[in-house]
Amino acid sequence: MSTNAEIEKKPSIAVVGSGSWATALAKVLHETQDSIGWCLRDPELIGYIKKYRHNPNYLSAVEFDVKKLYLSVDINEVAKLYDILLFVIPSTYFQAWLEPLSVSLEGKFIISAIKGIVPGMDCTIAEFFNQQYGVPFDRIGIVSGPTHAEEVALERLSYLTISCKDKLQAKHVASYFETHYIKTNIGTDIYGTEYSAVLKNIYAVASGIAHGLNYGDNFLAVLISNAQREIERFLKKTYPSKRRLSTSVYLGDLLVTCYSQFSRNRTFGTMIGKGYSVKSAMLEMSMVAEGYNAAKCIWEINKKYNVKMPIANAVYNILYENISPAIEMKLLTAKLR
Repeated sequence: MSTNAEIEKKPSIAVVGSGSWATALAKVLHETQDSIGWCLRDPELIGYIKKYRHNPNYLSAVEFDVKKLYLSVDINEVAKLYDILLFVIPSTYFQAWLEPLSVSLEGKFIISAIKGIVPGMDCTIAEFFNQQYGVPFDRIGIVSGPTHAEEVALERLSYLTISCKDKLQAKHVASYFETHYIKTNIGTDIYGTEYSAVLKNIYAVASGIAHGLNYGDNFLAVLISNAQREIERFLKKTYPSKRRLSTSVYLGDLLVTCYSQFSRNRTFGTMIGKGYSVKSAMLEMSMVAEGYNAAKCIWEINKKYNVKMPIANAVYNILYENISPAIEMKLLTAKLR
């Protein structure tokens, strides 16, 4: 995809994943492409979609033209058939999905729309594909927000940012997602885009906890502005680069995840603030809150860098050290400016 010949041949694309964000992006791609692949692990789900034309588990109002879908449970088959593989899987289940993958990814272009860290490895999805499958970073792209699947499904105007090492690649990938309700931006900051997306989920959990404890909008504004500074400190210390954190892919994604009614991380945090245990909050939710896993992963990564991150540390203490949310948040208020 890095040469003119490759760009002209219009590579094929497949979605790997079955959740709400995977369903939303499959909706977009099946509108912009002649046909797409869609890898789903449940054969019964495939049968249902073929018969009823929608995903019964997520965004069920979205209807598909099944003639434009190639549905398969075999990730190796999909990896062989398609040039571009778009992974949209909660990071918690990412390795389980990839466990059967045995075919070479040489020559493939990998796109990640996963906003999480690989558990146990404390690396991003791009880093994982590079380290475990030898995919060079110049054949990896990142799709980021600020977007929620629910609003994409409703065709409310949304913006996606596509990050690749090369701007031409990013522009080409972006063309796959452009519709009357999706506008795209491009960038080259793969590292910053991925880690910012991970960190904002932790801060959305913090916002939810504050909301559950009846802190008001005045405090949330201070919390989120401090969270933005934590993201800036982390990125500067771990991977210095020229980046404007006031742009939508950084600040916009943080804001929508901390404030939106559709934010599963904010919802999860709100339940914790209201007194739910971590286990009961997870059982109550039908979707994965990436901020839970991210809080521990970032805490582990930050042992090496020792970045000042009082909000991220507070979330870790509440979720993993069983510190009272009320006590931890009260201690945090003295550290914010």
